[in-house]
Amino acid sequence: MSAPSTTTAPAPSDLAFIRFVSVENMMKLVHSIGVETMLKDLARYIEDDFKRWEKFDKTPRVASHSEEGVIELMPTSDGEDYGFKYVNGHPKNMKEGLQTVTAFGLLARVDTGYPELLTEMTLLTALRTAATSAMVASHLAPKGSKTMAMIGNGAQSEFQAMAMRAVNGVDTLRLYDIDNAATDKAMRNLSSQGFKLVACATPEEAIEGAQIITTCTADKQYATILTDNMVGAGVHINAIGGDCPGKTELHKDILARSDVFVEYPPQTRIEGEIQQMPDDFPVTEMWQVITGTTPGRTIDRQITLFDGVGFAIEDFSALRYVRDQLRDNPYFDKLDIIADPDDPRDLFGMLQRAK
Repeated sequence: MSAPSTTTAPAPSDLAFIRFVSVENMMKLVHSIGVETMLKDLARYIEDDFKRWEKFDKTPRVASHSEEGVIELMPTSDGEDYGFKYVNGHPKNMKEGLQTVTAFGLLARVDTGYPELLTEMTLLTALRTAATSAMVASHLAPKGSKTMAMIGNGAQSEFQAMAMRAVNGVDTLRLYDIDNAATDKAMRNLSSQGFKLVACATPEEAIEGAQIITTCTADKQYATILTDNMVGAGVHINAIGGDCPGKTELHKDILARSDVFVEYPPQTRIEGEIQQMPDDFPVTEMWQVITGTTPGRTIDRQITLFDGVGFAIEDFSALRYVRDQLRDNPYFDKLDIIADPDDPRDLFGMLQRAK
């Protein structure tokens, strides 16, 4: 009988490993950078990518809808890197003690197809959504805006508040939620952050004196959080709760008298507030404002409305930012996820040597 083989499988090459950022390490990364610093950085990365909008592959997210919610994939590429995010939206989850939104994302090299980053994106999505809102408000909100109404005080509310202050200097928050416990939670979390906080009993009370109105509610249904008579001239509306077909927050008459700004019209017309409007309803793409090809806010009495549904390029920006931060931060694990044999033709041989 022949002696057993002493040949062992070679150790994985460096290319077999990708950097993996767990929830624990994402939290460490955020705190090492600082929440407001990270929000400002993300806003800058997102703005930079909006400036090169035309270089990106663009497609509406691939969505699988059910009665309970939606599961989506959000891909894009700038020709050098490819990124995608897996994300769900299940409003019912909150009643079951689960997150409404969870996500993870991947960034890969286009030239080889090899992944280079896998990361949690539940926290990162909250941060990039808030950073996008704040970046947009820096172009559209009335100059010197200090007061924001936050209607919907769920998981996104504190991030929105922190980003609006970090980027735009908002220092007063007027909070309303149909669930008083949500407002109590937001008040508690923000009490040590230096804001002037006002808990409000109605949406009407919340928007009194606010230059920025943010709506961020979760129900997957046509809803009217703001009616036309509630919205006066000269405000910026940050409508970010509508993000799938059949889910809205604003009465369509508000849209009719606002200048509406969107990320990617083919997606927003399906998922955003403007799904209530005719197909030819006029909108402006935010990248055009950011590049200076189209004006944003032009007069004091103008109502600007950001119909934000979230777009893959914003996630790409966030993935790119995390990848760059890991050059100087240790908050990642190495994940052996790519089979990379010494001889690329001998995948079976690599398997056999692993016995």
